[in-house]
Amino acid sequence: MSHKRATKRKAFIAAGGVAALGAAALILPNAMASQTDAKGAAPKTLAASDASDLASQLQDLLGDAFAGAYYDSGEQRLIINVIDGLEIDGDDNNVIIQAQEAGAEVREVENSWSELQKGAATLKEEATVPGTAWAIDPRTNKLQVTADSTVTGENWDTIESTVKSLGTGMATIKKSAGTFKPFLEGGDAIFGGGARCSAGFNVVNAEGAPAFLTAGHCGVAEAEWSEEEGGAPIGTVDAATATFPGAGDFALVDYNDPATQAASTVDLGNGQTVDINAVGEAAVGLQVFRMGSTTGLADGQVTGLEATVNYPEGTVTGLIQTDVCAEPGDSGGSLFTEDGQAIGLTSGGSGDCTVGGETFFQPVSTALAATGATLGDGGAGAGEEADGGAAAGAGEEADGGAAAGAGEEADGGAVAGAGEEEGAAAAGAGEEEGAAAAGAGDAGAVAGAGDEAAAAGAGQDHEQGVGDQGVDEQGVHEQGVQQ
Repeated sequence: MSHKRATKRKAFIAAGGVAALGAAALILPNAMASQTDAKGAAPKTLAASDASDLASQLQDLLGDAFAGAYYDSGEQRLIINVIDGLEIDGDDNNVIIQAQEAGAEVREVENSWSELQKGAATLKEEATVPGTAWAIDPRTNKLQVTADSTVTGENWDTIESTVKSLGTGMATIKKSAGTFKPFLEGGDAIFGGGARCSAGFNVVNAEGAPAFLTAGHCGVAEAEWSEEEGGAPIGTVDAATATFPGAGDFALVDYNDPATQAASTVDLGNGQTVDINAVGEAAVGLQVFRMGSTTGLADGQVTGLEATVNYPEGTVTGLIQTDVCAEPGDSGGSLFTEDGQAIGLTSGGSGDCTVGGETFFQPVSTALAATGATLGDGGAGAGEEADGGAAAGAGEEADGGAAAGAGEEADGGAVAGAGEEEGAAAAGAGEEEGAAAAGAGDAGAVAGAGDEAAAAGAGQDHEQGVGDQGVDEQGVHEQGVQQ
């Protein structure tokens, strides 16, 4: 069944959408990085987080005319797709005018977002073959369908014929050299029986106690997790939250000790951390960083949204697709932005950090919504006790309320710039001695993921896909990881 339009159609903003413009006029300018009154001016530069907020607002306002959005990280611009035929220059189209004034570049495309979603639904219904995946790519305005090396013969024919049935210009298909699999392996980091994973982000559960998020395929594999192979468990999976396969790949692990100080940070190794200060939404083109216990720090871009992956264990939906490398043992590890937004949890993919490949992540926002957990201190404040007595932050208040992780001096006092510049998602390396990040228990370990190697290898010999990325006082920048 084809979802391709036979003829071009002109889209109109519904009366309800126009009525909402009064509020939109107040909301959209708040997302601007810079602002001018000149109409028709070149698109403005936007921070990634501002671009994501603006895209969400425009999606709601444009309705059926919306056809996706993506972020040009090089130019720091947001590109909004609208369906071909929309009168973007007409004075009556106030949404488009406001979008342009707020800093977005507007582009006409053939396929609406809803049509792409219908195409994805057809693929799920007719072509759910192990070793395949698909996601929406707003840059090409198509579904990108990928088949790994195990998809051959009749299975390949099924995928190919289903893609063709969607109509010309709706989807592309390619082969991957690797094999899609969850990144779970026996080894070190956080351990459950013979399995190894990575912890993602520390959170506060619905009861106000400390916990952390990890991959669902880790949560269904083992009920208890420790920081050392054969060691005493530090956390127990909330079985009701463990999801895999199905509508996501996430699990909530409650710390066994309710007094655990679960800092809202990601440990990059070598005494460096990034403060996680908010939950962010993925956008195609967004530059992201991944930390995992096997390969350490790696970076890349988001390449697709609403991804479906057909693992051998079953189908998982609602994922983020990226070109960030990962390997077995990185499962559950954190995906985040330069300015400290939590984006995702490592699910699986193909390839490795030598040859690259496709990698998929569970959105943090949907994992939090499903588990009832909240990021960081859950509103309790740095160093204050949350419900049940668990300290919600990693440090005591300093200078009238510096947030968790801003930290006091420890062992000579490297504070690594935390809290220096307003709004900086600082690498708060200077937490109080003994308050190991995320309750992992070993110096420098994060989120229960680390052993004495301090998060297992952010500086391994092959640099694990880090490239030029590193950390300075204000977060992750192109200056190289400091050794």
